[in-house]
Parts: sequence; C-alpha cells; structure tokens
Amino acid sequence: MRIHFFLPGMHRVHRGAEVAFESVATEIAKLGLDEVTVIGSGQPIAGRPYNFRHCGLVPRERFERFPRFPPFRSEYNCEEATWVLNCLSRYRSGEADLTVTCSYPFVNWMLTRWPPFVRKPAHVYVTQNGDWPAYSDKSEYALFRCDGLICTNPDYYERNKRRWSSVLIPNGMDPQRFCPGPGARARFGLPEGDAIVLMVSALVESKRVLEGMRAVARIPGVSLVVAGDGPLRDQFDALGNELMPGRFRRMTLPLDQMPDLYRSADVMLHPTFHESFGNVYVEAMAIGVPVVAHDYSVTRWIFGDHPGLVDAADEATLAGAISRAIHGGRADALARSKDAAARFSWTNIARQYRDFFATTHQRHRES
Repeated sequence: MRIHFFLPGMHRVHRGAEVAFESVATEIAKLGLDEVTVIGSGQPIAGRPYNFRHCGLVPRERFERFPRFPPFRSEYNCEEATWVLNCLSRYRSGEADLTVTCSYPFVNWMLTRWPPFVRKPAHVYVTQNGDWPAYSDKSEYALFRCDGLICTNPDYYERNKRRWSSVLIPNGMDPQRFCPGPGARARFGLPEGDAIVLMVSALVESKRVLEGMRAVARIPGVSLVVAGDGPLRDQFDALGNELMPGRFRRMTLPLDQMPDLYRSADVMLHPTFHESFGNVYVEAMAIGVPVVAHDYSVTRWIFGDHPGLVDAADEATLAGAISRAIHGGRADALARSKDAAARFSWTNIARQYRDFFATTHQRHRES
C-alpha cells in the first residue's frame, strides 16, 4: 500500500498526536511492505525510514487571541486551516492508496472531498484528539467522513463501533528509550534534595495544570516542573509566584530529552479529567515513575488497579495521593514498567495499525 499520514505539526512539534503518527509511520515503514509518506510542517529528519513532505503553515500562537466561531473553534483549527490551504495546491489524491489523519475539520475535508468528482483513497481517522467528529451531527461535525476509525480508548470504541468500521488500538512508546534508569537533575538545573512532581502537558484549560499546581503547593518542600507550553503560560507563572515561589519551573524540551526528565521526577501528575489516550501515562509507567491521575474508565483501562488513580476534582485528595506516591510509590511503579514495555511498544501498536489499514484498503477497493 501507499500510506500517507497527514498532520500539520509533524516534524515541527512533539505533542502526543505527532509523536504517535511519526512512531507508527516509522514502524510500518520498517516492515518493508508499504510505501509510507508523512506530510507535516517541519523539516526532514535524517534516518527516518519513511518519505517526508513539507507543507508550511501559520503557527497557532498567532491565533491565540482570535475570536472563536465554527469551524474556527481554537487556535489549532486556525493553524490547521492555513496548512490545508498550502497543501491543496500540491495534494494529489492518486498518489496514495490510504490516507490517515486525526485532524478535523479541514484536513479530513481535504482528504475525503478533494479533488471533486474523483475517487478518493481509503481514509482512516484516528481519535488522537477526541471522537467528537465521529459521533456528533452538530454544526461542522455533520460533514465528517471516514472509511475506518481507529479508537484510542474503549469509550470511543463503544460509542462509534456501530456507525463506523472501527478498531480499538492504544497509543504506545519506545521501550528502548522509556525504561528505568538514573535521572539527570543537574543537566536540567533541578534541585537534588527536593522531591519533584512532573507534569508533561500543554498549558491549556482541559489539562488542568493550574489545579495541579494548587495541589502540589499544599505539600511543603516539593518542587513542581511542567514540560509544555500554551496560552495559560502567564497565568501559570503568576500562580506559581503566588503559591510556591522558587519551587516551580516551566520548560520545553526536545523529545530525546524527555526520558531523562521523567527519570528525574519522583511523581508524574496528570490531573485532567479526560484524555483521548494520554501518551504521558504509558511513558511514565514504562520508566517506572509513580503516576497520580484522575480515576475514570480510560486510566483504569491503561493502569488497571492502581493506587495513584483518585478523584482529581478534590484538591486535598490529589495532594494526599501525590504525598503517598512520593513516599512509597516507586516499588509499585517499577513493577509495572515491564508490563508497559510489552503492552504498549510502538512495534506492536504499528502492526495493529497496519492490519487495520490493509483491511480498510481492501474493503474500499471492493466497494
């Protein structure tokens, strides 16, 4: 098959969806069965086994203060629209047998509707950023199309399996990189004596980074490190200076440094109420860092019976779980790391993707 992955941020940013698509594309290309192409806004990376095509965009930061209206509901949608406008002039649907994205609305519309009056390749949509386009008929979501739907958690799969040809496939991680080992606090300029709570998250409301900071601030002698950026950066810094001056740090790091940052932490905190999957969960679990997260169906599916799953809406409960994880959570976390390496390896995940791609492509050809 000629498989083309489309996502504006690929090779430019290292968010969860970009990491997932680049990892799956890499592993499928390594199998040597298909011609794999990745289309993003970054630049080619030496050593990648797939083809890469660059298409430019206007970065989302330029749109953080723009008014919101359908279908431009966020700065991400505005960024996506500029990327699609650049893609349209060079996109040739006949060059692919199957296209893949997790971006809606504009990328999905291009791949399923352009050019008009021409048979399109089979299209697979992945719920990396949520399943709302797949099940909602409101506003611009009524225009969603796909030939196959990859659901990244069981809630999405149950909600969509009767409407779309669907499969349940989690995200993954590279067990060669995300594995137990010594930390590197000195390299990151982190205090050696303090317990460190790490949040790996975009600074947006849905990730609840401000609520996480308030919980950590309740615990004396504990430092907070956040790896990520976003429109709440100024509010985050202001709250940190008010609640825990000298005990918090915000940073952005290249992807290859993230495993050492995880290893430098005592706890990984992720207080969001909902994730499409949450790569940070399995990355921390594979390294053997105790995780504190909201207790709901997706985290229970990933972790099973795990003492770090609590009601993240309760600030005192969250702070208590963080304290318990700091003082006694390492042994349980290390015991889970081997299971994470086997269950969530990108090699295994990519094979599941490839099998679903082949089935979808064959069904599309026969239709």
